[in-house]
Amino acid sequence: MTAGSFPETAGRAGVPFDAKGLLDILGVAAIVIDARGRIVLWSPQAEALFGYGADEALGRYIARLIVGAEHREEALRLFGEVLRGGATWAGTFPVRHKDGSTREVEFRNMRLTDDLGGLYALGIAADRAVVERVETGLALSDRLVSQSPIGLAVLDTDLRYVLVNPALERINGVPAKLHIGRRIADMLPGVDAAALEVALREVLATGRPLLDQPTTGRTPADPEHEHAWSVSFYRLDGPEGQVLGVATSVIDVTKRLDADAEADRSRRRLALVADASARVGTTLEVDRTADELAGVVVPELADIAAVDVLDSVLALRRPGAPEAGPELFRALAVKASGPTEALPAADPPGAVAMYGADRLVTRCVHTGLPVLVEHVGPGDLHRIARSPEAADQLRRAGVHSYLAVPLIARGEVLGALDLKRDRNPLPFDGDDVLLATELAARAAVSIDNARWYQSVRNSAVTLQRSLLPGTPPERAGLEVAARYQPAQASSEVGGDWYDVIPLPDDKTALVVGDVMGSGIDAAATMGRLRTATCAFADLDLSPAQVLRHLDRITAGLEHYIATCLFAVHDPRLGRCRIANAGHLPPVRIPADGPAELVRLSTGVPLGVGGGTFRTARIPFRPGDVLVLYTDGLVETRDAAIDDRLAVLVGLLDGARGPLEETCDMLLKALRRPGAPDDVALLVARSTA
Repeated sequence: MTAGSFPETAGRAGVPFDAKGLLDILGVAAIVIDARGRIVLWSPQAEALFGYGADEALGRYIARLIVGAEHREEALRLFGEVLRGGATWAGTFPVRHKDGSTREVEFRNMRLTDDLGGLYALGIAADRAVVERVETGLALSDRLVSQSPIGLAVLDTDLRYVLVNPALERINGVPAKLHIGRRIADMLPGVDAAALEVALREVLATGRPLLDQPTTGRTPADPEHEHAWSVSFYRLDGPEGQVLGVATSVIDVTKRLDADAEADRSRRRLALVADASARVGTTLEVDRTADELAGVVVPELADIAAVDVLDSVLALRRPGAPEAGPELFRALAVKASGPTEALPAADPPGAVAMYGADRLVTRCVHTGLPVLVEHVGPGDLHRIARSPEAADQLRRAGVHSYLAVPLIARGEVLGALDLKRDRNPLPFDGDDVLLATELAARAAVSIDNARWYQSVRNSAVTLQRSLLPGTPPERAGLEVAARYQPAQASSEVGGDWYDVIPLPDDKTALVVGDVMGSGIDAAATMGRLRTATCAFADLDLSPAQVLRHLDRITAGLEHYIATCLFAVHDPRLGRCRIANAGHLPPVRIPADGPAELVRLSTGVPLGVGGGTFRTARIPFRPGDVLVLYTDGLVETRDAAIDDRLAVLVGLLDGARGPLEETCDMLLKALRRPGAPDDVALLVARSTA
């Protein structure tokens, strides 16, 4: 941020030049020789350079003192030329040191004239090795600064530019010469100059460098875009400790930071896709899947998200998206990253709304393509919102960017994922479109699976309920209550059933059964078994005989098997006859005693074939209660069946109220959310 080129000389660059320090480094010696070649002046540096003190050198012939015999003739010739012609001679000449060694010395010789016309020769000398070392160092320093790809600058103690290099000149976009004598704020109004000067003054005061300090701003080199730099400051001290100024180095790290940001963004996007894979589609429920999708994209991708599905799609009657016309949408889920007026502007889950062809979400489902409005204007809000009032709410919430992507599964447009931003200041971009499309595509398959499953499940439930009896008939000497609950969550409907069958002589058959398996086939099999049970019960057969007939029928039903409890209540005898085909035992609650499991001979399930069934007789007097149920009431994956049966008996031991309340109490206490199996429950109390 401070750039230019080294001027040709130190004076032109305006750099403080410490001549004494440089001469000390070079060890420049001064010698004056009269016209006869005798030494008349001898500087302390000459003593250091040649080894002779002033008392040893003054008055001596210089050619004999410091020039070897082999070089004296040449030395005298050069000396004569300087005195006679007045020309200046410069070059390297071998001289003899007091210790006997020969050294190369850099000379600058010129003629002097005193006020009486006397001629003298002035020799300025320095060790050639030292001169070469200094020259090399200066040349190297100059090349390092001028050719460095890093921006370099020197500021004086008033923080005014005294030197900039070409790299910094390019970074700043200002010629080097315009920097000289000016401050950072004068040259770069688009950066935080005050903060930089605070840091520079701290370096000047303490001498501690500040390295790799981040800063951002804009320069004349690229006024339309924000750049980021890494700057370092270090103090410049003279040879005697005086503070000369502060040097700065500047590296443009914009591309590196952009690359890091993009890499981080890519990592977050991959993480979001992975998160969506784990969180979306955990159940076969349309509403739940839509809610999971909205929960994944907020707040990582959008501040407000809505999932809307075409109502005709949920009804399974849509052959494909029309090319024009309004559309009826059903809102499935809405999420927001925080309190916002944009949330009530959206259709609440479960609501149905008609959107015209001019609305952006309608265009999205008609075309099957994303609709992106990077910067939402007042005219766009009316094509986004469901009403003028909702458009005002979006405007007040500060919605500034909008994106809708279609939910497409198996080539069919199901609806749209609707995304808005009000808190995130960045608009949606092309990468956001790709990410949203990917997430929507994954979720659409889950939504499509859920809607088809839900349709099949609804058909199975409908079939199941249609095959079950209605309100149990009133029977002499018997009070009856019953319940049927289908499997919940993503499990399918099974084949559980109950029945209350009137028999001659005021007797009543009580039946509970469970067809193993699920879905429409299990429900249909249940209907066939129920019909057969009613037919055999009407023949006044014993419970064991009824089960034997059902076993033969079930064996021919394509590998279906079922469990069944068949009981016949005879109010005149005050007893029940019961036979069991692989079913869980019933519970009897005597009017004057504790509840207990009825121990029966458990035959094989129906359909296995060849089983033996036995009829047991149990007392069933006025006030006694008999509870028949299927395994969905008590079985769980994490508890032993004996423990669950003990819980059931304990609950019934305290249940002495109305039978309807007993049914509700058992389902509430024993049924768990998301139960994977159906429940059929039949409770009967003897009244005579």
